Amino acid sequence: MDLLQQIVARAKADKQRIVLPEAEEERTLKAADKVLGDDLANLILIGNPDNIHKLAEQWGLKNIGKATIVDPLNNPKTEEYAELLAELRKKKGMTVDQARELVTKNNLYLGCMIIKTGDADGQISGALSTTGDTLRPALQIIKCAPGITCVSGAMLLITNQKQFGEDGVVVLGDVAVTPNPTADQLAQIAYTTAQTAHSVAGFAEPRVAMMSFSTKGSAKDAKDKATGKSVYIIDKVVDATKLAKEKYPDLKVDGELQADAALVPAVAEKKAPGSDIAGHANVLIAPNLEVGNIGYKLVQRLGGAVAIGPILQGIARPVNDLSRGCSVDDIYYMVAITECQAQDAKKA
Repeated sequence: MDLLQQIVARAKADKQRIVLPEAEEERTLKAADKVLGDDLANLILIGNPDNIHKLAEQWGLKNIGKATIVDPLNNPKTEEYAELLAELRKKKGMTVDQARELVTKNNLYLGCMIIKTGDADGQISGALSTTGDTLRPALQIIKCAPGITCVSGAMLLITNQKQFGEDGVVVLGDVAVTPNPTADQLAQIAYTTAQTAHSVAGFAEPRVAMMSFSTKGSAKDAKDKATGKSVYIIDKVVDATKLAKEKYPDLKVDGELQADAALVPAVAEKKAPGSDIAGHANVLIAPNLEVGNIGYKLVQRLGGAVAIGPILQGIARPVNDLSRGCSVDDIYYMVAITECQAQDAKKA
């Protein structure tokens, strides 16, 4: 059974309630039909019910009737949601009228309110919306997980190089959200990416490598005269590793490590002798978004890896983002991934 099949099997074993706020979009509705036909999740579709049923008939979809459909313009919970949203955003000056406008005209806000009130477990959007549009209501309404202030995105990289990572699977973060994390944010990214590796990729023991262009002091960086810190990333990665070990004592993490020292035992023996992580890492943390994003795309395009994600992490309940070029299958598998995250979030 490959990794995607394993994710689907775990999702089916404990079905979650997933909101699709772009339900009138063709790929989304076709993916919803497949999800419902396979009994993968309990879906909440947001949109005009008549339009959704007409589109389902037009596209020959047979399972949409199994979903819960929420009409944003005719929703018995509109006032409840508006009052709660206004209360949540009171310090920002939001009125009930403004909140009502959002929960009736912005499906992404409505979906997050459904989650906030306990009627759903996660949400997926992005076929029509930007990452910013997806994240904004999630951060305003659902907010970050306890102890986390930094949202990030992880990528599952599935390779045919079985000797690396976890049988050829490596989880890489951050590839999507925080451009230049501080040492504290980088430590949080290490923790939340390890959580994703456990809940989504199914790793029994995430082993986290904090990556740099130096291994255990092998390279030196120019120093800022005012702070004495490295101009680029080495000191930040060293500090982040220390913070991660202090804040998350159960997390198996080491750094700073170059990519080859993180993945290849023979290199690790020379560059980082005595490290429990070096040579055996299955979770890689990039020092900034530039490195993470470039890195996964190089591995994907030149190395032939299958890249799944980005999977957003650090939010109290999972809210995931799709590429606007996503396929029906992309949405289908993201439903399963979001369910695995929701299962894990309920245990926290």
